[in-house]
Amino acid sequence: MLNTFSSVRQYLKFDITRVVIDNIVFKLHYRWTFVMLLVATLLITSRQYIGEHIQCISDGVIAPVINTFCFFTPTFTVVRDQNHTAYRPGSEPPGIGHFDPEKDSIKRHAYYQWVPFVLFFQALCFYVPHFLWKKWEGGRVKALVFGLRMVGLTRYLKNDSLRIGKLNIPSMAEAEERIKDIRRTMIDRMRLNQSWGAHLVFAEVLNLVNLLLQITWTNRFLGGQFLTLGPKALKNRWSDELSILDVVFPKVTKCRFHKFGASGSIQDHDTLCVMALNIMNEKIYTILWFWYSFLLVVTVLGLVWRLFTLCFYKNVTFTRWSLYWAKPGQLDENELSAVIDKCNFSNWMFLFFLRTNLSEFLFKKVIYHLASEFPNPDHDNDINAYREAPPTPVKPRYPDISNLDTVDSPLLHLRHPATPPAGGATAPAGLQGPTTSEMAKLPV
Repeated sequence: MLNTFSSVRQYLKFDITRVVIDNIVFKLHYRWTFVMLLVATLLITSRQYIGEHIQCISDGVIAPVINTFCFFTPTFTVVRDQNHTAYRPGSEPPGIGHFDPEKDSIKRHAYYQWVPFVLFFQALCFYVPHFLWKKWEGGRVKALVFGLRMVGLTRYLKNDSLRIGKLNIPSMAEAEERIKDIRRTMIDRMRLNQSWGAHLVFAEVLNLVNLLLQITWTNRFLGGQFLTLGPKALKNRWSDELSILDVVFPKVTKCRFHKFGASGSIQDHDTLCVMALNIMNEKIYTILWFWYSFLLVVTVLGLVWRLFTLCFYKNVTFTRWSLYWAKPGQLDENELSAVIDKCNFSNWMFLFFLRTNLSEFLFKKVIYHLASEFPNPDHDNDINAYREAPPTPVKPRYPDISNLDTVDSPLLHLRHPATPPAGGATAPAGLQGPTTSEMAKLPV
């Protein structure tokens, strides 16, 4: 059994180095639903759990021939024998009574031939939004945070790095360099990240659209019985009425086989077929009904949350609690306010996933550096331009006295006669104030 499901084991293993680029709702689609549908496909196609998919009873036809024929051609049940009022507990299975082709209507069952193909295709459909989001995301988050999962231990390593299996814990110097890389990337991509958040929202909406399409398609595939399958199955579980599972997934069906007899006339063989495959089908689709219902509710709530982030991402309190929900930890509110004031929605989401993948120790340093150097995205998106910008003129400490008259100017120069010029140097000749004898000659 373990060998049978070894192909899906890689999607279930826990990897501590895995970089998070989505939320739990997204994972329910591309990981849990995808794996569930793959497991269902393997169960349907594996005969070691249910034996032969179909076994037919016929006296005049070789068993392998009639089994193959009835599996490839739709079997049927008699509608008259599926009436709830005609069903008696303990009697023969419904739908296999006497059949008159001229009077009785029948219900054909051909879906069981396509169940494994449909389940596998649906599994791929649930993976498509994640595949598109990974292409659009481009590995940007992973390029910045890979290897920094346990960087909180760096403070104890100081100048030494540590490697434990696949986990690498960088030294303090390496962590500081990575912080600078994150800061430069955030600043340099202020304008380039405009579509990053839009792609994420589109992928999340695509999850909901895909889920609704799969529910609709499954309902049509099962003859319009899937939408109410779960509640009816629970109701029939504790009653003597004909179960909806016996109607949608009949365990015994009828099959007609024609062949030429010894005299050359056509012989009609009305056979009964035991559908062992439907034992698994009914359980798979009942579980899928409850899972799709749960997934639909969670997906809608996830989109409501995304709408809140679109509306309130500029709010400091909302951002602080959102980042705390991503990973617990305290952040400086003033520094956080300075950062999100310069962020658009794409930058805010990028910051959110950085918080999800970084420890509190490292993320605080990132916020500190960003708060001190974040440029204005409306004017510049390169920190180097700020460094190369001309210095701002300094306002003079004292007023300009170059235009004063010759009477008041000497007096102003003598405000601090005992204070030497800066650096201990003597004032140049011509710039020194008047002497005492010269002051005596001034008019009173």
